[in-house]
Order: sequence, then structure tokens, then C-alpha cells
Amino acid sequence: MKQRARVVVIEDESAVRAGVGAALEAEGLAVSVFADYVDIETIEAGMPDLIVLDVGLPGGDGFELAGRLRARRDVPIVFLTARDAVTDRLAGFQIGADDYLVKPFAIEELLARIRVVLRRAGRHTEPIEAGDVLVDEHAGLAFRNGQPLGLTPTELRLLAFFVRHRGLVLSKTQLLSQVWGYDAYDPNVVEVHVSALRHKLEENGPRVVETVRGLGYRLVVR
Repeated sequence: MKQRARVVVIEDESAVRAGVGAALEAEGLAVSVFADYVDIETIEAGMPDLIVLDVGLPGGDGFELAGRLRARRDVPIVFLTARDAVTDRLAGFQIGADDYLVKPFAIEELLARIRVVLRRAGRHTEPIEAGDVLVDEHAGLAFRNGQPLGLTPTELRLLAFFVRHRGLVLSKTQLLSQVWGYDAYDPNVVEVHVSALRHKLEENGPRVVETVRGLGYRLVVR
């Protein structure tokens, strides 16, 4: 069995830490989380394939920690921070960051960026499944009953989000925020894409994306 890619998350905001950790676990990654500045030996003990790192940390500075890590090992680093000034972004990339994402953020955008960084590093996430639906985001493909669905990139992200949250009712606002990263509310965007996704899914089986009146949509595993 192929070993899961390992990700270390260093983030002092408990809600962000828990949410990112859970999302990475759902991706099939092995995750370790820390709430504040941590010594390099502790990080390296887990032999991480990628580090998600906040900048403003209790006990130390994320930029300084990244610089020390870079001096010892070429581990990919994705900064996740509220510091959005151009000088901060430049500082992060000058240290050697592989990506820099500013809070507030859409979790699906963070996951997409992490997939890209892991792929560049020769590691990638495993396909995810729900019943007869399989999504391989690394390959950019989705299947139902073994048949390729021919999804657009947006449809693929939407289906992957449904699969990760199968059985849960997802509102249009949630989908816009997490799949598209939109702050504005435009239900037509979601409705059009869900309709197109349903059509492709139902070419190979019964309806699995149900409408929950007044609440949103739910992927039902049959």
C-alpha cells in the first residue's frame, strides 16, 4: 500500500486549525497539527511532505521558522495568513514558499493549491469515492460505474466537494464559498452547475444529487 502524504499544519486559530486538519484528513492525507511556534526537530520527526504555516504565531514568527526549515530541508511550504500586504507576500516567496494564501479563504482553494504543490513534489492525494462515484482530482477525472463523466474543472471541484461531504445538506452559500470562493451570493451559478453535473451523473445511474427544498443539495450514496 502506498504511504499517505504527510502534512503538518501550524496555525494558532483553533477553528481554522480544526477545519483545515479535517479537510486534509478527508483528502486521505496524514495530518499533524500544532497551535503555536514549534521547534524544527518536532516538525522533522514526522517527515512531512508539506507544511501549512501561519505567519503570526504565539512564541515566534512563521517567516523565521520557514527560513530555518528551508536551511535544513527542502520541504514544500504553503503560507496561510491574514497578512496580505505585498511586502509580506514577497517576503514569503523570497524565503522559498511554494504558495501564499490570505485569510479569509475558501477551503477548496487551499486544497487545490496543496494538491498542486504535492504533485510538483512527486506526491499526490488518493482518489475519493462515494458509492459508484469516484473522483481522481490528481488526474482531473471522475467516473460513475466505471464510466468517465467528462466533467469541466468546475464540475469536478463541485463533485469532489459533494463526495467529501456525502450525506450532508450543502447550501448554495456554502458551495459558492467553498467551491468558487465567492463572497457574493448568486444562486444561479450553483443551480446551473448542479444541473449540468446531474445530467452527466444520471447518464450512468439514478439521481444521487438531491435537492433539499429551501436548504440546498445533498449527495446520497446508494
